[in-house]
Amino acid sequence: MSEEDQLNIFNEPLEACSFDPVTGFFRSGCCETSEQDTGSHTVCAIMTEEFLKFSKSKGNDLSTPVPAFGFPGLNSGDRWCLCAARWLEAYEAGSAPSIIARATHRRALEIIPMEAMKEFSLDIL
Repeated sequence: MSEEDQLNIFNEPLEACSFDPVTGFFRSGCCETSEQDTGSHTVCAIMTEEFLKFSKSKGNDLSTPVPAFGFPGLNSGDRWCLCAARWLEAYEAGSAPSIIARATHRRALEIIPMEAMKEFSLDIL
């Protein structure tokens, strides 16, 4: 995808999600995506203990550090680019974390309804 394709759910330039820890499929700090990103790591979410436990129960332990891959492990309050399908799964299970809409890539809308994102967004008034 080109830079013009890196837009948020409002078709505005994608804002950064997190540089500490550095997130994103490309570890750019943004929830940028491309055809290589088959998991669609497009949702800028704020981790909660509830979501981290949910993710671990689904086989994706995001809280344990993996130094070999430069992964620090996530804590409650960290921002992270989540796979859109996992966020939707957590939403349907009542465990979805809040999101930062302006840092969430528009391709997340291919999987998640806008109304669900609005409901969990911290930056939509």
